[in-house]
Amino acid sequence: MTDDLMAQFLSEGRELVAGAERDLATLARRPDDAKALDSCFRAIHTLKGSTGLFDLVPMGVMLHAAEDLLSLLRAERTGVAADFEALFSVVDHVDRWLDALDRTGHLPADAQQIGDVERRRLRELVASVGASAEAASSAAPRTWHPPADFETKGTVAVRYTARADSYFSGDDPVSIIAGLPGLSALRIMPREPWGSLDGYDPYACNLVLEAASTAGRPEIEAALRFVSDQIELADLTGGEPVTRPRGDGARKTLRIDAERVDRLADLADELVIAKNGLADLAAHAERLPGGQAVSQALRGRQAQLDRLVNDLHATVGKVRLVALGPLFGRFHRLTREIANALHKTVLLEVSGGEVEVDKAIVDGLFEPLLHVLRNAIDHGVETAQDRARLGKPPVAVVRLSAVTASDQVVIEVRDDGAGIDPAIIRALAVRRGLLTPEAAEALDDRASIDLIFTPGFSTAAEVSAVSGRGVGMDVVREAAVKLGGKVVVDSQRGQGSIVKFVLPVSMVLTKVMIVTCGAERYGLALGTVVETVRVSADSIASIRAGKAFQLRDDVIPLLALGSLVGAAEPQRRPIERVVVARVQGEQVGFAVDAIVDRMDAAVRPMTGLLAGAPGVMGTTLLADGAVLMILDLAELVL
Repeated sequence: MTDDLMAQFLSEGRELVAGAERDLATLARRPDDAKALDSCFRAIHTLKGSTGLFDLVPMGVMLHAAEDLLSLLRAERTGVAADFEALFSVVDHVDRWLDALDRTGHLPADAQQIGDVERRRLRELVASVGASAEAASSAAPRTWHPPADFETKGTVAVRYTARADSYFSGDDPVSIIAGLPGLSALRIMPREPWGSLDGYDPYACNLVLEAASTAGRPEIEAALRFVSDQIELADLTGGEPVTRPRGDGARKTLRIDAERVDRLADLADELVIAKNGLADLAAHAERLPGGQAVSQALRGRQAQLDRLVNDLHATVGKVRLVALGPLFGRFHRLTREIANALHKTVLLEVSGGEVEVDKAIVDGLFEPLLHVLRNAIDHGVETAQDRARLGKPPVAVVRLSAVTASDQVVIEVRDDGAGIDPAIIRALAVRRGLLTPEAAEALDDRASIDLIFTPGFSTAAEVSAVSGRGVGMDVVREAAVKLGGKVVVDSQRGQGSIVKFVLPVSMVLTKVMIVTCGAERYGLALGTVVETVRVSADSIASIRAGKAFQLRDDVIPLLALGSLVGAAEPQRRPIERVVVARVQGEQVGFAVDAIVDRMDAAVRPMTGLLAGAPGVMGTTLLADGAVLMILDLAELVL
């Protein structure tokens, strides 16, 4: 099989595993949920069928036994805790094996042993209610000879004996065969005689489909991979494989290497920078004798190019969007493993998996989210005895959710545990020499909780397999900053904690105002700018340690932007150029030396030694190659 086929199997397999885990989590709470049971059965059934394309016998055997148990639960009884524990174990093993296949190309060395143990465990559960899964797995191999008239109609014959519960599995046998590549002959017949109409069951599939195809065997196996356990193939003597033209009904999708998309995004950013240079050319042409006509033509072309480049940049950003569901699905197994290691019972609830964000965000979120989940289970969730004493449910709930807000995505990890005690945080900071007692006493509760982001800070009393090694939430904050966002924590004692990531959805262009402070240029996001004004020195009043001026009916505090960014104290001028911006819901004035220009910018987060620098949203390149820092006015003020 080709590497492309294996890559597709791994991609689809992870989605199916995530779906099965989600359904099993629902069944663990509501064992009689028929919709979740059918959905889980379809996921396991599809996974089992896909393994038939590869040499993955241990996985196929284990999934076949899981499918038998699920069939029993659908037909004969409501699942019990032992059933779902065994099915969770199977799905967890499949998840780990998919990771191993991705890394090494083959299953782990102990896969056969694990598969046998899990199969025996599942068969014991099936046998406990009088069903025998052994008969199904040890059935004699079927033999089939294609009809004689198929010999001249293709290269491969197919016999599809559909399962009686195909419809409940989400399979449409006729549609599946109709989609067979190179289909050249077809016969449909009943598996068993139809009998009288009185005994007809419209929900049971009683079909056998025989077909001939001019396509190659690998194409046919790929098309029928989801029902491979119900398929028999036979080679025919006549016909040659042909390449059939794709009609309008062909899938309009294209699998592209991620590096090519990244390169396309980089080129789109460079095109934005080059486009911005036209404004300087137009201004230069306007200063030349008789250059007004040339300048006007350049500005017209720039306006047209602006629109096209912005559309291109937005389209490339959408190409890079991927759903959060597969990422979120990876945490079900990890949550159970962490909880088991700590002897706690924790249920992970996930929502917002359909939210799409930039691929770079998804790639960079796994480690910080895993760290937050680990902390929630270890430090937040109480032991079973403590939860019983506090009157809490024995099963703790950790919720992982995602919602979009304008051009940002908000991802929350919320637990119902003990919460964070600000007094304990302050005491630990003093004990570890991070703060003096006086400085700790001056902190309010929110600032105290924020201390958990201090490098090396940990609330763990001892080192365990899960935490306590001094690699703390500072890593989480650093990861969020590198992704162009931020992370904040909110907590209430006895009720739990919320860790909230606020991140950009995609690579969008930011409209930027360029200002100068001394010899340096800085960018301000126009989304925060309310207006620009000229304020006379006589209108500026001193209020306590600061300054303010009156703008219409409002009194606006005035700050020198140069002082905030570490430039020299500006000289007092008769007229101040002021940018009025909205900061934390309030209007604040920032005095600058000059307002130079406005432009569209592809803002990228700071990296390297400057990653996480306070007051800087990111950087972009100017047309002359200079780096322009985009300031975060809210952080500069606070």
